[in-house]
Amino acid sequence: MTDKSRVLIFDTTLRDGEQSPGATMTHDEKLEIAMLLDEMGVDIIEAGFPIASEGDFEAVSEIARRSKNSVICGLSRANYKDIDRCFEAVKHAARPRIHTFIGTSPLHRGITDLDQDQMVARIHDTVTHARNLCEDVQWSAMDAIRTERDYLCRVVETAIKAGATTINIPDTVGYTLPQESADIIAMLLEKVPGADEVIFATHCHNDLGMATANALAAVSAGARQIECTINGLGERAGNTALEEVVMAIKVRKDLMPYQTGIDTTKIMHLSRRVSQVSGFPVQYNKAIVGKNAFLHESGIHQDGVLKNVETFEIMKPADIGITETNIAMGKHSGRAALRSKLKELGFDLADNQLNDVFVRFKALADRKKEIFDEDLIALMTDQVANTDHDYLQVKWLRVVCGSDGQEAELKMLVDGEEKTAKCSGDGPVDAVFRCVKSIYPSKARLKLYQVQAVTAGTDAQATVIVRLEEEGRIASGSAADTDTILASAKAYVGALNRLRVRSQKTAPDADVKTVSYKL
Repeated sequence: MTDKSRVLIFDTTLRDGEQSPGATMTHDEKLEIAMLLDEMGVDIIEAGFPIASEGDFEAVSEIARRSKNSVICGLSRANYKDIDRCFEAVKHAARPRIHTFIGTSPLHRGITDLDQDQMVARIHDTVTHARNLCEDVQWSAMDAIRTERDYLCRVVETAIKAGATTINIPDTVGYTLPQESADIIAMLLEKVPGADEVIFATHCHNDLGMATANALAAVSAGARQIECTINGLGERAGNTALEEVVMAIKVRKDLMPYQTGIDTTKIMHLSRRVSQVSGFPVQYNKAIVGKNAFLHESGIHQDGVLKNVETFEIMKPADIGITETNIAMGKHSGRAALRSKLKELGFDLADNQLNDVFVRFKALADRKKEIFDEDLIALMTDQVANTDHDYLQVKWLRVVCGSDGQEAELKMLVDGEEKTAKCSGDGPVDAVFRCVKSIYPSKARLKLYQVQAVTAGTDAQATVIVRLEEEGRIASGSAADTDTILASAKAYVGALNRLRVRSQKTAPDADVKTVSYKL
């Protein structure tokens, strides 16, 4: 590779990522993710571990056949059988690669029962065998960070002489720190003969939460391939996250004057799909692709980004394919954010209307952890149907439920006069409706009672719709609240208010109080 400013992206979601307990993907799912990676511009796709199972072999083989742009790589241990099986799987690719590895630290040499000389001989023979099969061979020193430095230089030199074209220096157990990560790469480039003729790679695990930092430090010291996974999926605490290193390189060109071939606008779609097929949800505050990564709830932050998005965002959401809004409504949100969000939803409010809605919004936000667009639409609908000027108003409600019966106690205003009632019923809603009838007798008959959850979760708002009929006139009332019974009372009273007004007016819908909005 002559362009020293280019950093190759080696994605191992389908190999190391799938090794996360419980993250196994089906054959079709692996093919789908591989094709998305290929379209994104990933330089090398490590498609699997062909010797591990017949299914893995078939998946790697099919990915090799279908890939159009990426190098397709398979993993193999340092023995002829693994290497042969790996090549049989990847040979169908336009650009195949064999990736062979062996543990070089004292701990791992003890497991293989090889002394230093025997391991050097094994490395030479297996890399030579792989190179005889495939022109593109990657060799990894597993647990390189805990390998004696002189010995690490020796085995790397051996692999280069045997024909390896890429040398990977993995932090297999997530043990290193950024400065050490950089120092090791710099040392190898300086001391190992032929180091300038191969690509050095870094593969970092996140056990101490520094995988991305360690990978970027290695790049700053001369590594030109980063091994990573979508969402940081991988063994134990996971790997370097593809989205993190790619966006760090893109955002900090002043400190990292490198480039990748990744189409970053595909990142979010791929992140969500990998999460779905692996069954591993992305934590909300995960860098770049987490649900909260581009959301602002603080009123100060919201006001800032509404005036100039760069005040609190170092990258554009569109750069990774996010098209959703960056304002998260909650109890810390201010009027400016509420006005902007409502306008986005089609509600154009005057200042006094906004003040009324803001009070109701804050009350809802104190009861509900997360406010969705649907909650705001329901809030606006409720604002239209239940105002402080209505003839009938629900002021207070208490309901007791249990296996021994249901009882409701209701306080209402009727033309400004406070009235109360206490009734039992066949269920809490029936008890509440009996209270309403006791306070304000009418001949209205219930034609429809409907409850819809506006959003998900145990704290979801419920929208209740009540339709009443009286002497041929029909009126509906709706209300939204996290308390379904309270919403039912408001909806019922709202319908009664409309019936009363319609009985006094001849113009159709003359009683409807509206603001400008669209649904």
